Amino acid sequence: GALNSFGFNKYWTFKHKQAVTGSEVFRFAIVNIIGILCNDGIIWSVASILHTVITNHVLWANASKGCAIIGTTSVSYLGMRLWVFSRSQNGPIKAKEGRLTAARNPVPAPTTWGDIHETWLETNGSKMITKHSLSVIMPAHNEEAAIAGTVHGVVNTLKAWVPDFEVIVVNDGSKDRTRSIVEEIAASDQHVRLINHTVNQGYGAALVSGFEAITKDLVFFMDSDGQFDIADLERFFAFIDEYDAVLGYRIDRQDTWVRKLNAWGWKMLVRLVFGLRVRDIDCAFKLYPGKFFHEHRLETRGAMINAEILYKFTRAGYTYTQLGVRHLPRRGGRATGAKPSVIARAFREMFTYARKWHREEREKAREPGKIVDDSNK
Repeated sequence: GALNSFGFNKYWTFKHKQAVTGSEVFRFAIVNIIGILCNDGIIWSVASILHTVITNHVLWANASKGCAIIGTTSVSYLGMRLWVFSRSQNGPIKAKEGRLTAARNPVPAPTTWGDIHETWLETNGSKMITKHSLSVIMPAHNEEAAIAGTVHGVVNTLKAWVPDFEVIVVNDGSKDRTRSIVEEIAASDQHVRLINHTVNQGYGAALVSGFEAITKDLVFFMDSDGQFDIADLERFFAFIDEYDAVLGYRIDRQDTWVRKLNAWGWKMLVRLVFGLRVRDIDCAFKLYPGKFFHEHRLETRGAMINAEILYKFTRAGYTYTQLGVRHLPRRGGRATGAKPSVIARAFREMFTYARKWHREEREKAREPGKIVDDSNK
C-alpha cells in the first residue's frame, strides 16, 4: 500500500518525473507518520466531544472516523504537494528552455479566467525596451547581506533598458547596516533615493512611502532580499501597452513548506473575501501605472497591502495580466511574513477593511438607482 501510494503520488498526482531520491522517500515516510498521528488524534478528540452529546455510539463513532478521514487526507495532500513532491524539487528553471505563462485578468468579471498567453524568456542586450519612465520601489528590513548587490543589479540593468528611471529604497527601521549601505550607493548614483523609517512600520507602510514618492510613469516594486531576478522584468514591458498592469507569480517558490502553506491559505482567503483570482497575491514583482497611486489612497499598512492594491485596481476598471517569474533562495536576512504579529495584523486589516469597502460599494451601488417617493407632493 505504501509503495503504491508513493508511486501514484509521484508519477501521476504530482507528475514528478525525475528519479526517486532518498530525500523523497524520507519525506514521504514522515508525512505518512504525521498522517497516522493526525488520524488517531482527530478520532480521539472528536469522539471525546461527540460521545457526551450523542447517545448513539454508532453515530458518534462513524462521525469521528469521517472527520479523521477528511483531516488526514488534507494533511497528506498538503504534505505531498508542498514538501515531498514540491515543484521546487524539480531543480532550477532554465531560462531558454522553460515556457512561462501569462494569464489575462478577469476584469470586469473578477471570478473567471480569460485567454492564456505564452512567452519565452529572452534578452534584448542593451537596447532600450520601453519609452515609459519607471519608478522602482524596494522595501528593505535588515537586508545588509543582499541590499548592495540587489540595488546595483537593478540600476545596471535598467540603464540599458529604460531612458528615465529612479530606484527608491525604503528602509523600514532596519537595525543592521541597510540604511548606511543604501546611503553610500545613493551618494554616488543619482538614480537611487533613500526613504528612511526610524522604526519598523510594516511591509505595507514601506510600499506606501515609496508610492507617495514616485515621479515616473510606471511603478515597479520588488523585494530587496535578492530572491528575484530583475532580468525577468524585461518581458513585462511587452504587455504594458496592452494591459494596465503586469503581475508576477513565483513559478518555483524557494521557501519552506510552512510559508508555502501559509501563502496558499492566505490566497484562498483573499479569493473568498474579495473575489480576486490571482496565482500569487503576495508576489513582490509587479508593474503598475503610476497614475493609479496618485488617484487612489491606500489604507492598509501590513501584509494586506497587495490585496488592497489589486482590489481597488480592478474596481477602478483597470486591467492586468500575469507572468511567471523565477524565485531564488535568500542571500541573507530573515523572512518576517510568517511572524504571528504580522499574520494577526493582516487578518485584522482584512476583516476591518473588507467590511468598510463592501459597505462603501453597496452605498455607491444604491445611489444611481435611488427611488424617491413623491406621490404625496
